Amino acid sequence: MADGEAGSGKVCVVGAGPAGMAIARALIAQEIDFDIFERHHDVGGLWDQTNPGSPVYDSAHFISSKTQSHYHDFPMPDHYPDYPSHRQILAYMRGFADAYGLRERIRFDVGVTSAVRDGDGWTVETSDGRTGRYAALICATGTNWSPAMPAYPGEFTGEMRHSHSYRSMSEFAGKRVLVIGAGNSGVDIACDAAQSAAHAAISMRRGYHFVPKHIFGTPSDEFAASGPHLPMWLTQKVFAALIQLLHGKPSRYGLQEPDHRLFETHPIMNTQLLHHLAHGDIEPKPDVERFEGRTVHFKDGTAEEFDLILCATGYTWVIPYLAAERFKWKGGRPDLYMNLFSREDRSLYALGYMETNGGAYKLFDEMADLIARTIAARRQGGTAAAAVDRLIREDSPDLSGGIQFVGSARHSTYVEISAYRKHMDNVRKRLGWPGLKDGVYDRLRATGADARAAA
Repeated sequence: MADGEAGSGKVCVVGAGPAGMAIARALIAQEIDFDIFERHHDVGGLWDQTNPGSPVYDSAHFISSKTQSHYHDFPMPDHYPDYPSHRQILAYMRGFADAYGLRERIRFDVGVTSAVRDGDGWTVETSDGRTGRYAALICATGTNWSPAMPAYPGEFTGEMRHSHSYRSMSEFAGKRVLVIGAGNSGVDIACDAAQSAAHAAISMRRGYHFVPKHIFGTPSDEFAASGPHLPMWLTQKVFAALIQLLHGKPSRYGLQEPDHRLFETHPIMNTQLLHHLAHGDIEPKPDVERFEGRTVHFKDGTAEEFDLILCATGYTWVIPYLAAERFKWKGGRPDLYMNLFSREDRSLYALGYMETNGGAYKLFDEMADLIARTIAARRQGGTAAAAVDRLIREDSPDLSGGIQFVGSARHSTYVEISAYRKHMDNVRKRLGWPGLKDGVYDRLRATGADARAAA
């Protein structure tokens, strides 16, 4: 085979979390043979708290609603709440694996330790000591596994750790707790501390917009998806005004005012924090300036003593089994076409290495289908392969949706969900590929519609 040619050999998929299961079903639909390796003993990825390194805490729920977060042709059970718990999400994913017969395609308790580009394919070494040859590699191992810790002057002599190790609010009992970071995990954990710690505080380096999970009784993302669809500049103004009408300005709660417009950072889907701030259960603090023993000095000149600091400061994106130079990186993120395709290597793909302002899991099926169809086209060769290769090599879409995202590493490859969906549709039209229609996966169902009833 020529360099980068997929040929007729097997595909190696790494990871059986949400992304890995989506790509497995798509490959089956395209009749592409593959092996999928999962280092844990079951499917579910980070949503399985027993999976070593899982960052999921007891109070974790989806921040996108069930109607915007499910696999295609496989809705979440009707009895699920608007925002399912991590236990329900895990049960749903396992029901999905059962429904489509994915378990027998997965090699559990086997991780990939090394994937090396070797001539016309990949040499893959696994944790059970085996080596295999594959025509293509799909990385689907996710991003929230390598905690990023902040660095501040001085030394904190109390307990300080990353939030990925946090599980239960009982860990806060009797302690003075500071949560650093205001992402969705940070505000969730701060709300846990408000209910169980002797004293709770949250430190934010900037102000944020806090989006309610319901608008007029409807999940916010469902409300946005149902329209009306306004120009982004007007959507930002209308939603910002609506949020301010509902909750007032953040400064009313002692928080910094946002230095950016709504949607220019990843949305914070939590208004419980505002509730606890309004009741004095959480103390708002600005960014940390330095540590001195158990005393934390803040940039507003105040200082307080704490017993425990939890850093909800995000994750470093790593693909440990792959040499870093195999992907180009931008701001600590792999710089891929459509967040899926290597522009340099026709046998290298990724799924799940993206962030967006909506339910990414519902996109996974569309994205997985694009990967599977691309592999099939490259195997076919001729004009189909040439069209795919030209698109991946030359197309440079603007996926911002007109939003000027803040200049942080996290947002270097961020996409606006409506713009991403629109461009996926354009790609399909240009290549003559159909979209996913209801019932397209019916022939693959292994155990029928009752499978998800167990969720």
